[in-house]
Amino acid sequence: MDVSTTPYALVVDDDPIILMDACAILEDAGFRFYEASTGDEAKALLDEHSSSVILLFSDVEMPGDTSGFVLAHHVAENWPWIEIVIASGRLLPEAGDLPEKATFIRKPFNTRMVHDHLRNTLPDGKKPMPLQRAV
Repeated sequence: MDVSTTPYALVVDDDPIILMDACAILEDAGFRFYEASTGDEAKALLDEHSSSVILLFSDVEMPGDTSGFVLAHHVAENWPWIEIVIASGRLLPEAGDLPEKATFIRKPFNTRMVHDHLRNTLPDGKKPMPLQRAV
């Protein structure tokens, strides 16, 4: 794998086990990643690294002032090239919760669910090599 062309994802979850699992799943999909445990921390990371990030993969309910829904809108407004996937096991998005281009996945998720979701939702030009292969 050519590291210089490997895209970055920003993974955000306040549960360290889920964060670690989501990072491993995205790494298997061909991403490098930044990780954050709150929406506020994610916004600070994006202020510094947004030019290299092409995917936000975030939980909804987190401590701090920035929920996953708020973070998704913030990303869509400030960094429109970043694709957005929001995950939750408790909340389903209602009208207006997510920006138009964001997608949602239910927790608990597994590798196949996330890879299939990304294969179906990411534009072809943003899919890392492992997601471009036929299943």
